[in-house]
Amino acid sequence: MTLRFLCVAAAVCAACQRMARTPPASDTTATVAESQPAATPPAPPASTPPPVAAATKVLSVEGFLTPESVLHDTAQDIYFVSNINGSPTAKDNNGFISRVKPDGAVENLKFIEGGHNGATLNAPKGLALAGDTLWVADIDAVRAFDAKTGAPRDSVSLSKLGAVFLNDIVVAPAGALYITDTGIRFDDVGNVLHPGPDRIFRIGSDRQVTVAARGDTLGRPNGIAVDVAGKRFIVVSFGGRSVLSWKPGDKAPVVIAKGAGAFDGVDIVGGRILVSSWNDSTVSAYETGQEVKLITGVPSPADIGFDGKRNRVLIPVFTGNRVEVWQLP
Repeated sequence: MTLRFLCVAAAVCAACQRMARTPPASDTTATVAESQPAATPPAPPASTPPPVAAATKVLSVEGFLTPESVLHDTAQDIYFVSNINGSPTAKDNNGFISRVKPDGAVENLKFIEGGHNGATLNAPKGLALAGDTLWVADIDAVRAFDAKTGAPRDSVSLSKLGAVFLNDIVVAPAGALYITDTGIRFDDVGNVLHPGPDRIFRIGSDRQVTVAARGDTLGRPNGIAVDVAGKRFIVVSFGGRSVLSWKPGDKAPVVIAKGAGAFDGVDIVGGRILVSSWNDSTVSAYETGQEVKLITGVPSPADIGFDGKRNRVLIPVFTGNRVEVWQLP
């Protein structure tokens, strides 16, 4: 995450965002053939790739409090939304998780609420599902809840390993949890500091916590997704412009694409990598390293989700206290 452009209220640490730029209709123009000898016909123009159809906003759901992450539970066909409800680093136990129906109806705004029914939630961010267990990244701990009832199930503290700013969380195919630590803090006047270090933690099935990756090459890691086909993780940097490929055991992640930067959420959809950017208020798709802007004009797009049943991108608008749902073509 880029430090000084963040506002005090930024959840994944972003502040004064720039206005979204409208992408040009095409960056490619037909190549005009150079003149040839009379006996040689002119070379045909290079083909221009067809334009990419734009996504369409179909829903805007209001009433959240610093929404940071949206996750589609395919088994229940429901959207979970994490709400920080204040500072992203305050241990105030006032965070909550909402349940939203795919038609935009808020089924239960505070389905899981810090300080109620035995739940602790300070500043919930990334969400992940393992069966009917909902896992939540919460500053320096990860917490587990029953996805159907909201009842607390488990809590694993990472404070002894010095976790600073746990951000996103995924469940690997073998069941281990992987959590990014963006390594930032806020001072008393709202400036964003980066004491670091940048890390990815692993929690095994035995609840053993280890550091799976560490170093500045992670670029203040924010979103993380499992690329099952590629047998790797995709990590996006909030403090840089890189989309990274990483496997446990790698000495350093590999840069596979670059974009606008200040990246937040990431998801894998049909071989494409979808990434949200605070810098240009977009959600872009990356395939073979090429960037295609699918959605524009969404300020502070945080940890995006994907509804594969309806082919929709789910965008928590961090500073707008709403969730936008966009239909992909």
